[in-house]
Amino acid sequence: MIIRIAKWLGLALSAVLLLSSFAYASMRIHDGPVEFFPWFTISIGGPFRSGEPAPSPADWEFIAEREEIDIQTRLPSTSRTVWVPVIDGKLYIVSGYMNSTLGQIWKQWPGYMERDNRVRIRIDGKIYDQRLERITEGPITAAVMSEVVRKYANGPDTVNPAAGAAVSNGSVWLFEVVDL
Repeated sequence: MIIRIAKWLGLALSAVLLLSSFAYASMRIHDGPVEFFPWFTISIGGPFRSGEPAPSPADWEFIAEREEIDIQTRLPSTSRTVWVPVIDGKLYIVSGYMNSTLGQIWKQWPGYMERDNRVRIRIDGKIYDQRLERITEGPITAAVMSEVVRKYANGPDTVNPAAGAAVSNGSVWLFEVVDL
């Protein structure tokens, strides 16, 4: 009886591993991040295969109230969905959980920026070739993190001077999107 149960558990585990491997490989060759449902985007995908190259906008305000955009790193060439705070027409990208075990497993893309900080941003079928410059201190950290709280957690519409602490202590990595 125990041998039969162990055999079925082994087969079930093998099936789960095989399906997971297939799903992961499929996501890596997909055109951008994979979206299973409109409210549930798996934040990894393959390189962009569609989209029209566009010049960098001088002002990113046109996406200030957009929830998410897709970005693609160069090394490795993978894509993901990210939140988009915009302050004074400048676009920023944040990555949280960077000091946690979960973050180190789930959020590997920020580390890629140390080798090659070039990214591609896809918005409404347009591709913008940009760079990400990491910011670790300064008054902009409080402004960006306050905007993240306002936009994604229904926080107040004011800048909290203490909000930048997550950036300065490294638990959040903050990047400014700049031209190539």
